[in-house]
Amino acid sequence: MALHYRPWQDGDDLELLQIWGAPDGPQAEQARSLLRPASEDPWSRCIVAEDDGVPVAAGCVFEAKLHSERLWAYIEVAADHRRSGIGSTLLTMLRHEAAKSPSGVTTLRAKVNPGTSGAAFASATGLTPIQRSRIVTVLPGALTPPPFEDPAGPQLEEAATGSVELTRAVADWYNAVHTWDPAQMSLGQAQQYLLAELTGASGAIVLRDKPKVDGGAIAAFAVSYTQARTDEPADVLVGCNAELPASEQDAALATLLAMLVHQYPVQLELDDSMTALCRVLEPLLASGSARQDELETLVVSD
Repeated sequence: MALHYRPWQDGDDLELLQIWGAPDGPQAEQARSLLRPASEDPWSRCIVAEDDGVPVAAGCVFEAKLHSERLWAYIEVAADHRRSGIGSTLLTMLRHEAAKSPSGVTTLRAKVNPGTSGAAFASATGLTPIQRSRIVTVLPGALTPPPFEDPAGPQLEEAATGSVELTRAVADWYNAVHTWDPAQMSLGQAQQYLLAELTGASGAIVLRDKPKVDGGAIAAFAVSYTQARTDEPADVLVGCNAELPASEQDAALATLLAMLVHQYPVQLELDDSMTALCRVLEPLLASGSARQDELETLVVSD
């Protein structure tokens, strides 16, 4: 092989897609969109490996606006060029680029699906799992809705996605379940990344521990990213007040989920760090009232 390494150029994506073929997992499919020309804001660098002038591999490293204690990285090598040192060379070159990042951060992280070539490469190069994420569908009737008979007890209500109260609840929950990779999400970022119209957020409901007029606070929330109810699972973000005792978190999440799946299924992302949600969903997965969709995703890091 006559190998040559150079920065990303326009048109590399089309040539590489022809060489690579179908991705070997959902994360590879998503990560390919990260390969692009170098930029300063956000900071990113991308390197392409050529064999006799033909692109066969590429890797990128870039800073994230959230979770800024690590840099994201991705590498892909054509199947017939693997195990030849190209991936390792790209990783070394990306680490060299990372050493010059404006933030001074050099620790890398990546997402892989277990059993794929990406996961094998990560393991071989010393990247180890720091988080597991699953896509879970909760089936209709998986939980029994409570009667809500006590007018002074928990209350379910709709919430505007632009509400400051909801935004604060979402930001606080997000930060609480990401202590393993701190985000320090602000109210503005919660709106931008999770609640703004451009995110697809189409509505929200909240469960209060008592009526709002009596000072009831948000115990749990659900944000929908599906425009209309259908027989297909609605895409929802579900969270709770992480400052509540564990039993109250579990009860609030179970109550809210029971209302969500009374007639229709919902689909949500479940990280192992979402401990309260895991406690509610694991029994449903075990009983068949919920199912895991797609492959698991692992976040691996130095």
